[in-house]
Amino acid sequence: MTFKEIQELIRLVGKTKLNEFKVKDGDFEMIIRSENYAKASNAAPIIHTAPSIMPMAQAPAAAPAPAAVPTAAPAAPAAEATAAEDTSKYIEIKSPMIGTFYRSASPEKPVYVSVGDKIDKSSVVCIIEAMKLFNEIEAEVSGTIVKVLVEDSQPVEYDQPLFLVDPS
Repeated sequence: MTFKEIQELIRLVGKTKLNEFKVKDGDFEMIIRSENYAKASNAAPIIHTAPSIMPMAQAPAAAPAPAAVPTAAPAAPAAEATAAEDTSKYIEIKSPMIGTFYRSASPEKPVYVSVGDKIDKSSVVCIIEAMKLFNEIEAEVSGTIVKVLVEDSQPVEYDQPLFLVDPS
């Protein structure tokens, strides 16, 4: 299977109510599980923000329980409403694929965009590395960068917001 075919499968499974999808193509085997998989199978919970890929040959018999994740105290309702209003006027630039997010072409080079930079639809805003391929990501919107939502060298999921852009 090609990388694009795998991406399309992940995208399609993510849009359905399927809990698990198995595919075999020659020697290649893959399982795509949604975040609802653990609930449906009564297995130990698996925490994901998007479907995960696990080759069948490496699939564990039972997933280990995740470590406890500390959570912040809930914010006051008024603060949440204000934060939601502030970002509602912004456009998100989202990741078109799963991979590793890079703000610059190499550690020695300057970042593509910073907060306050003006961009147009063809501006390259970052690179996402997927399977040893470095993909330049274009803004596809015009405006001003308001916030960078992902740290450099961090993994990103498909459709994860990367930047907030003020289109005005």
